[in-house]
Amino acid sequence: MPFRYRLQKVLDFRIRKKEEQLLVVQKAQQAVYTAEENIRKNEAEIQATKTGMRKADPMMFEVYDKYLNHLWERAEELEQIRQEAQRQLDIEKEKLVKLEQAVKVLEKHKERHREVYIEEEKAAELKQYSELGVVRYFRQSREKEEENELLEKIQEEQNGY
Repeated sequence: MPFRYRLQKVLDFRIRKKEEQLLVVQKAQQAVYTAEENIRKNEAEIQATKTGMRKADPMMFEVYDKYLNHLWERAEELEQIRQEAQRQLDIEKEKLVKLEQAVKVLEKHKERHREVYIEEEKAAELKQYSELGVVRYFRQSREKEEENELLEKIQEEQNGY
């Protein structure tokens, strides 16, 4: 009879939950990457605006200043968004670690039960071989006794004639 783990459905469920959580972590990681990319784009826009301001007509300085202030405010907002995405990613990673631990616990439990099962199978097989050996020994002993009795009868008959 092959090994059957009685908690296999639970293990499969936990593995499925871990894989789902891994997808959530990947999405959260993507959100962090997107936020960081938006920050980089905003920084590039700030640098481009500063460069444009140096070459611009002095009458446009006020417009450039307002636009730079807007970009700096946006940079702060984007940083807050990135920090929130990072916090969410950290939370999701913690959940993933807990789910991975739960899966590892059951996998170790399954492995221990498999080892016990293998040991029991070996013991049963050895017992069966032992029983076969005992039966074989007694059968051979009986056959030898019968042969000895037969030889004795033959010798008695030959001695009796």
